[in-house]
Amino acid sequence: MGEQSNNFYARLDRLERKHGAMSRGYTAKVGPDGLIVVAPRRVQSRISGRSLILFVAAFLLFKGFLMAALGFGSYDFRVDQLRAGTGLEKAGAFVMQRDPVSQFLAEKIGPVLR
Repeated sequence: MGEQSNNFYARLDRLERKHGAMSRGYTAKVGPDGLIVVAPRRVQSRISGRSLILFVAAFLLFKGFLMAALGFGSYDFRVDQLRAGTGLEKAGAFVMQRDPVSQFLAEKIGPVLR
């Protein structure tokens, strides 16, 4: 009797999870055998890969512009000052530290600014 009860509650749990997933949307498809199969709709991310790549590219361009405008010595000094601050400032220093891509961009932007 206990095993039947466990099977019943496991089936009930599966049905509740499926019902919750179906409440967010579903699709119905006809299989090759003529059976209509209803499945929950997949949740897609609101952030696309293209927008993420554009954000990273804009951020690297911004860092390159800052390096070109301030100069490498001044930029590194300011990042070192951030590194000596609070935890949030240390995280900002890690993100803003010099990297090869932004340094290359700064070297290309520098003559245009001067």
